[in-house]
Amino acid sequence: MFQKLLIANRGEIARRIGAVARGMGVKTVAVHSDADVNLPFVKEADEAVRIGPAPAKDSYLSIPAILEAAKKTGAQAVHPGYGFLSENGEFAQACADAGLTFVGPPPEAMARMKDKSQARKLVSAAGVPVVPGSDGVLPDVQSALEAAERIGYPVLCKAASGGGGIGMAAANNPAELEKVYRQCTDRAKAAFGREGVYLERYFPAPRHIEVQILGDTHGHLIHGLERECSIQRRHQKVVEEAPSVLFANGRNAALADTLFTAAVKAAKAFGYANAGTVEFLYSDGQVYFIEMNARLQVEHPVTELTTGLDLIGWQLRIAAGEKLTVKQEDVKRKGAALEFRIYAEDPVKYFPSPGPLKVFQPPTGEGVRLDSGYAEGDVVTPNYDPMIAKLIISGATRDEAIARAVKALESFRIEGIKTNIPLHLRILKDPAFAAGELDTHFLDHHAKP
Repeated sequence: MFQKLLIANRGEIARRIGAVARGMGVKTVAVHSDADVNLPFVKEADEAVRIGPAPAKDSYLSIPAILEAAKKTGAQAVHPGYGFLSENGEFAQACADAGLTFVGPPPEAMARMKDKSQARKLVSAAGVPVVPGSDGVLPDVQSALEAAERIGYPVLCKAASGGGGIGMAAANNPAELEKVYRQCTDRAKAAFGREGVYLERYFPAPRHIEVQILGDTHGHLIHGLERECSIQRRHQKVVEEAPSVLFANGRNAALADTLFTAAVKAAKAFGYANAGTVEFLYSDGQVYFIEMNARLQVEHPVTELTTGLDLIGWQLRIAAGEKLTVKQEDVKRKGAALEFRIYAEDPVKYFPSPGPLKVFQPPTGEGVRLDSGYAEGDVVTPNYDPMIAKLIISGATRDEAIARAVKALESFRIEGIKTNIPLHLRILKDPAFAAGELDTHFLDHHAKP
């Protein structure tokens, strides 16, 4: 195991990685922008290095600044967290070139996943079911129109690089596709530096199911069961849970086997190692691969709480060259868990609500876990993602987890800014949620203010 770890991220995930590392006897280095100098993740680290001003492009996205911080502090390894540089193969390679251990998949595996249109081809050849779509990136509107005719409307236009729902939009006919194609290429270029887009069949009301993957560098690879992330807004996840209601208590066992087998096949096709996630859509009794994320997921705690796997701990051990000692038959589900992303935003209009946390009093109690990037008195700035914390609730059953979550959210006191806690309570109290009737358009029809 390495002696010192640099955490190339901020907020709650930097804090969480730091806590796990220090618990394993590894010293930690935090890197921070000017905007974050007083946040808990900086104060709790063994060392902290300023890497630039508030804009992410000048700090958390600056590869030279992060590598210089590692060199200055004598760090031997770098954990990228999620977001920022976490899926940047060039950063992973730069770490390797600098003699640093990158806590994540090999750069060559990241390269295979980078172009999502090519990733589709790779996993399809490995026998993984994929959403019907175009063969690679579409260079112009005409090629998009021709592909859409083959696929059938409606179609979803997607950026070949990046994530977070950026550069993604649906079209119901050729006129809409012409407009959407131009919008998506413009957004893709602005966000990811590349215009490339491709098409997939658009499912009107699918469920979003993902499978946790964990593999070492010695050829041992397992899955950590599934999570459901169907409740989304603008293609971004809002509430996640494990297990999915689709598969809880042994339901749809044959489909679950298909899902897990497909996830492992996809990971092997990419040559994957470390922690990652294979994402699927479920519609009309079938599952379809959409992409693989080469990093830890925001929602990883629901897997940890229901399987007992310490995903960050295993990330560090695998990166240090240790063998994964967990066998597939050892991975069993116990109970249920829900995760709520607590954002600094208006719960009705969804506008960001930066400002000081005049009061920040999280809930406590049985089955309550909080991964927070802030403490009372800290200031939520407009420079980054508005997530303040993740509230994760577990219980022996889904119903118990829901009941505990309602109690926890109702007692969560935050003053000085607006938050989306009222939205989470509306979701929990909606009969469709209680019944497990979920799809990616849930918020279009339910949990209204």
